Amino acid sequence: NDCQTQRNLSDTGREQARQIGERLKKADLKIAAILTSQWCRCTDTAKELGLGPVTAEPGLNSFYQGIVPKQATLAQLREKLAQIDGGDGITVMVTHFVTIAAITDIGVSSGGMVSYNPQTGEARVIGVE
Repeated sequence: NDCQTQRNLSDTGREQARQIGERLKKADLKIAAILTSQWCRCTDTAKELGLGPVTAEPGLNSFYQGIVPKQATLAQLREKLAQIDGGDGITVMVTHFVTIAAITDIGVSSGGMVSYNPQTGEARVIGVE
């Protein structure tokens, strides 16, 4: 809960988030929810997207360095993913490299995006311009 003890979002990161938000707006996607890790860097990114209200989702937290338990965190995320059917639109999730990789087997750098279908397990990198 203390952002002073965490690696925070840089000005570059804030700009990347705004650009991603603009790209998603231009795609005219219906957004059902915006979920984020409770870490300050992710919460700030989710807000900077400018897509709507942001909700903290503990299953998106980073388990790198063992601050939260990996298996329990991933179980929470898998439970959340199982609840998403896409009928109300897409769910945007802001999380960490280790979390994305654990679910999708894809690694992306900061500012990257992955499209993931929880029903089929299909995942692919979305190019960021």
